Amino acid sequence: MINNFVKFLFVVLFCLYNIKDVAAQDPAFSQFYANPLYLNPAFAGTNECPRATLNYRDQWPGIGRTYITTSASWDQYVKEVGGGLGVLMMHDRAGAGAINTSQFSLLYSYNLKINYNFTVKAGFEASFRQINVDWNKLNFGDQIDPQYGFIYQTNEDIANYTPSVNYPDFSAGIIGYSKDLFFGFAAHHLTQPNQGFISESELPTKFTVHAGGNFKVNRFSRNVTTISPNFLYQKQQDFQQFNYGLYVNKGPVVGGLWARNSLNNFDSFILMVGLIQKTFKFGYSYDITTSDLKNSNTLGAHELSFTLFMPCRKRTKSFNTISCPQF
Repeated sequence: MINNFVKFLFVVLFCLYNIKDVAAQDPAFSQFYANPLYLNPAFAGTNECPRATLNYRDQWPGIGRTYITTSASWDQYVKEVGGGLGVLMMHDRAGAGAINTSQFSLLYSYNLKINYNFTVKAGFEASFRQINVDWNKLNFGDQIDPQYGFIYQTNEDIANYTPSVNYPDFSAGIIGYSKDLFFGFAAHHLTQPNQGFISESELPTKFTVHAGGNFKVNRFSRNVTTISPNFLYQKQQDFQQFNYGLYVNKGPVVGGLWARNSLNNFDSFILMVGLIQKTFKFGYSYDITTSDLKNSNTLGAHELSFTLFMPCRKRTKSFNTISCPQF
């Protein structure tokens, strides 16, 4: 009983923090490259042929399916516009449904082939965002009794609080890649839109830097083995996160291990396994919590991804696909 109350109190306080200062970090995925448009708008059209992607993340299921993030996207290269087009939809549910964030984005990336071996893509994203708050699902400090917990009625004037905020949002990114190496940079929330409910609260710009390679180990074998070391850094206001990992691909099977930490804490290990076929790929990952949150029995995070590869009417001979990881 006490443990459940402590878990619930933790969730409530976290939600209240996000309401009073909505400038929290964006929802995060652990299979970074299985959700490429969310990572960097310049990834739109990098597969050339159409692809549709679905992503699902359940974070901290040990405290009651509190943080659920889903996304769906479609993109392809369009020769007539000289680059890639994409559509991205994302929904994030926090606080057991108390806070819901929805996003719809249109993306375009310009394809510039520098030479036979090196390509640069610059992307732009225009989004519409909506954040909804169910004030009746929240608990406030004046409802807490030190001995019995939440037993009082709140004096907060929740009937007159704004239930939702809407705003446009803009992001941009760039990637450069050769046959075996790639790098990228993205900046989300360029205009730092106001997303406050009670007072003005700007959404901080999120900066992302990512790089990696893809190297064949036994290139003359029938089932080629490749290893792919990667690094990803993100900064949003005072929050900084470092991710570094390695993928190993043997035939259709992919395995991966990532480590994630902030400036002051080692956050988690990420274990991933995936299957790649000609027409689809499927991945599963699990975040093993190593920070102080492990004592709260959060049970880490589960994540699923599915991508459907569709055929092209006619492939572009001069188009170079990127060699970044599949997950």
